[in-house]
Amino acid sequence: MELTKKLPEKLLRWYDSGHRSLPWRDQPIPYYVWVSEIMLQQTRVEAVRPYFDRFIAALPDVFALANAKEETLLKLWEGLGYYRRVHYLQRAAKEVVDRYGGVIPSAYEQLRALPGIGDYTAGAIASIAYGAPRAAVDGNVLRVITRLCGDFRDIGSLSVKREITAALEQVYPIGRCGDFTQSLMELGATVCLPNGAPHCKECPLHEDCIAYLQNCADELPVKKPKKERQVFSYLVLILKRDGKIAIRKRTAEGLLHRLWELPNRADIEGTAAAKTYAEELGVMPKSVQCGRSAKHIFTHVEWRMTSYIVTCGAAGDKSLCWVTPKELEENYGLPSACRHFSAAWQEKD
Repeated sequence: MELTKKLPEKLLRWYDSGHRSLPWRDQPIPYYVWVSEIMLQQTRVEAVRPYFDRFIAALPDVFALANAKEETLLKLWEGLGYYRRVHYLQRAAKEVVDRYGGVIPSAYEQLRALPGIGDYTAGAIASIAYGAPRAAVDGNVLRVITRLCGDFRDIGSLSVKREITAALEQVYPIGRCGDFTQSLMELGATVCLPNGAPHCKECPLHEDCIAYLQNCADELPVKKPKKERQVFSYLVLILKRDGKIAIRKRTAEGLLHRLWELPNRADIEGTAAAKTYAEELGVMPKSVQCGRSAKHIFTHVEWRMTSYIVTCGAAGDKSLCWVTPKELEENYGLPSACRHFSAAWQEKD
């Protein structure tokens, strides 16, 4: 694959004529770029904005991030999803402090070696924060380039991604590497859209775009069909006692690792099962009432949950932590899946 040297010229002219103002873009210091790129993985820009502002206000630099308490991190990340990202973020911050004295490295290879930083994020930091001619190739960029070149190969192929990365790096404009990276991101996010019809007439590249000229933009990029989402059923207990509710720390590896959650169990259902489960937790249930049901979708998993509100006569299992609704809102990171039931614990007994 070979890209024309005119690509950055046209894109940068379009980018300079007007682009979104973003806090990490307006101040592209390495720490801001890094945090924003981790947050933006699988997450829309508009959803990230308030999280980024809150995160930077609480943890303004690498040292603050490295030394932050886990509960602080999880609370700052609450609702953003993909919580493993924030764990890796702190692990990498600690490594930056220990190995580089708190200075985020500029070399792509050193960035790539940090926990949680892949090819894309390393390229984004190197180009945007340090002006290096390194491409940051994600879904947006793959979509733009495959449409531009009429490339019908599977973008899930590592060799295809590497070829596109190499082709882009051949045309990176020295002196404006960061702007070129962001112009590609901007085009993919605002014009060459993933869902719905792309705004081809507004695209600065449409005269050169094979997908536009051959009217096949809706066929690109080519991706393998997604695997069918797994569905799990959960019974969720909202345990209430003396104006407090019970939460527990999720210890299982994988999804929502180390977050607080409402006690729950898979593949049981009904009021009788809820009462038995509460008894096993040692909370001496006085009453059990069926609450609302909710569905929560993760990337590859769907949870179908039914809640049961249990009035308790004892504190029960040591794994349970009893907190007031106010304490929960202010101090504990709870996943969005549990937030579906917030009305139940905010009600007075």
